[in-house]
Amino acid sequence: MAEAADNQGIGPSPARRWLRRTAALITGAPLVAALLAAPPVHADAPAKAPSGSETVRVSLNTVAPSAPVKGDTLTIAGTVMNRGKATITDAKVDLRVGSRLVGRTSIDAAAKRSGYIPGGDPAPLDDKYSVKLPRLRSGISQDFTLSVPVGKLGLGDDGVYPIGVSLSGQTSSAQYEQVLGIQRTFLPWQEEERDSRTEITYLWPLIAPPHVTAETGSDDEQTPVFADDELADELAPGGRLEQMVSLGSRLPVTWVIDPDLLASVDAMARGYRVKSGDTTVAGKNQALAKQWLAALEAAVSDGEVVALPFADPDLAAIAHRGKNVSGTLSHLQTATEVAGATVQTVLHVKPSTDFAWPVNGAIDPAIVDVATSAGAHKVIARSDSLQEVGGLPYTPSAARPIGGGTTAVVADARLSTAFEGDMSRADGSTLAVQQFLAQTLALTDQGTNEERSIVVAPQRMPTVAQAQSMARALQALDDDRWTRPLGLVDAAEAKPDADATTSVPGSSRYPKKLRNQELPTQAFQDIKSTQVSLNKFQVILTHPERVVTPFGNAVNRSMSTSWRGKPLEAQQYRDSVRSYLQGLIGEVQLISKSDVTLSGRSATIPVTVQNRLLQGVDHLVLRLKSDNATRLRLNNGGAVAEQPIRISGGHSQSVKFDAAANVNGQVQMTAQLYTEDGTPYGEEMTFTVKVSELTPTVLLVIAGGLLLLVLAGIRMYTQRKRANAADADGNDGGEPEHPGDPAPDTGPDSRGASDSGEKVER
Repeated sequence: MAEAADNQGIGPSPARRWLRRTAALITGAPLVAALLAAPPVHADAPAKAPSGSETVRVSLNTVAPSAPVKGDTLTIAGTVMNRGKATITDAKVDLRVGSRLVGRTSIDAAAKRSGYIPGGDPAPLDDKYSVKLPRLRSGISQDFTLSVPVGKLGLGDDGVYPIGVSLSGQTSSAQYEQVLGIQRTFLPWQEEERDSRTEITYLWPLIAPPHVTAETGSDDEQTPVFADDELADELAPGGRLEQMVSLGSRLPVTWVIDPDLLASVDAMARGYRVKSGDTTVAGKNQALAKQWLAALEAAVSDGEVVALPFADPDLAAIAHRGKNVSGTLSHLQTATEVAGATVQTVLHVKPSTDFAWPVNGAIDPAIVDVATSAGAHKVIARSDSLQEVGGLPYTPSAARPIGGGTTAVVADARLSTAFEGDMSRADGSTLAVQQFLAQTLALTDQGTNEERSIVVAPQRMPTVAQAQSMARALQALDDDRWTRPLGLVDAAEAKPDADATTSVPGSSRYPKKLRNQELPTQAFQDIKSTQVSLNKFQVILTHPERVVTPFGNAVNRSMSTSWRGKPLEAQQYRDSVRSYLQGLIGEVQLISKSDVTLSGRSATIPVTVQNRLLQGVDHLVLRLKSDNATRLRLNNGGAVAEQPIRISGGHSQSVKFDAAANVNGQVQMTAQLYTEDGTPYGEEMTFTVKVSELTPTVLLVIAGGLLLLVLAGIRMYTQRKRANAADADGNDGGEPEHPGDPAPDTGPDSRGASDSGEKVER
């Protein structure tokens, strides 16, 4: 943000700058010549050891108090590490205090400085406040602590003062005192009571990547299935989300919550399962989820809560790549509608659902249109997107009317990005906290008599170290010295600055880096395809809500902002949703049939429909079609017949169609399920009917043959009876059996296996 008044920072005089540039040219000429004449350096050449004021790395681990008052003692603790090759002797650690900085840009410039500048850096304080280090060997670190009464720092008017901690000493190659390392930071100083303060709105985001799949258990509660149990790690003591709640509960912040996170943790608390290969196992962190929800509910009970749309959809990706894919905006509308109810159900507080938060606060007209299409009237932007044109000498308030009844709530870019770096090292965190405090004080000191409201919108998912650093900075502001807290709703309704820009930047100014991270158009095509399949599936279900809700949530998760920069993971999630839905759709199907033999003029043809779902299906029609109605007609006298289908969960139904044959031969039959609106459902199934009609003449011949067989049987029976009677009369050997007598009846002849296929009896 341009600030005319910020160009008044402290710096060297013009004469000194001219001398410095001249000296650089004189000394640089032989150096350039030497570089041109030098042989090329090989890639595997050892790195040159740091020298000069870069020899020692000075780390500032604590600055306490961060913003001292009169009567305090400033204590700075840290470490020094010798990165050079030579041992440093007669070393000492000093504190240096510079002149008051004027304006935010002078703080920016001071923060970029590195190395010691003779004549440009202030002299050290009295030696009695130094720490002596007789020897510091190469590669060795040593701790130090400096303690100086604030009254001895030489601070004047209220404002921001640059301070530096330096290490001076000697080496074997330079046996004179020189500065071998320095680290700078800032010290906010305010002695006088202020009549006005800057209102600070700090957003405290509770957002996590999607963990819940579209899959649910078969029980009445529909136990959710998680893709992994990594959310539990974030909820555990010391985890990211646990720390966000623990720290935020003691801070004056506005909670910005993704309702999907609440729904996911609530599902864990009620019982959940986790995918493990091709199966699922019971989740083991119910107690952890309950504990986290209880802590969050207590933390937000008297605070301000803003609910983002469910699963935090990527507004920019939708605007740039998805809005022209039919159905995408309706998903965003649904995600917005369920947001408030989800938060209220889980946390028992009524959230504000009137805010949209594009990634990094970067906006263009398309993003604003998409955000407001879902019902939001306030868009959280950032000052590096909605930039001031012409340069105001101060930072204006956050609220800006941008037309159409929409308010852009413009977060301050410097403050919002203050803790995006690596905060895992104590020195990195300390420097970030001190610069944040310095910026807020410099902002308050800007030449305006109007109180302003400033919004800070940090990164969506801060690490534990980043969250702890943010908390330290807010705790240092908590004494209400030059700022006071304000909720986001009030900040959005504050009186706009008439001179602040209200012009939304064009699409060409949207950052290329952010655009490259967006979901591709194909992602929204995939989502549309899944929704179309879901729409066709739900109409046949007796309890569609058991499918619509989990899949609807999964569709929203497919558009989440958390997929930025993770195209493979995003694709895998969409594929898993689509694959599981297709698997469910396939559980209602036609059972394949073998060929059917039809003997006679009329018969019934059975077709089996199987429902392996756990709920019943209805509103389906089974249509059977004969490819040759002249040879084989169905019960209505035509080529096509239909019957309604209604099957309970886990059952099959055999549907019978009457058929009439006219001519012998083969007929191709096609069976297909349809929804009641005529949409095909599932795969069609084909089979062949073999028509083999028996004429009256053939029947007469068969009847005659059967009569002859009966008469032969009677004759055999009579002969056997006579033979038995002769044996009973006491004939010793009996009447000899004639060689031509028939043998005893052994039953019907053994027949070979019948042809494959199903035979339908008349």
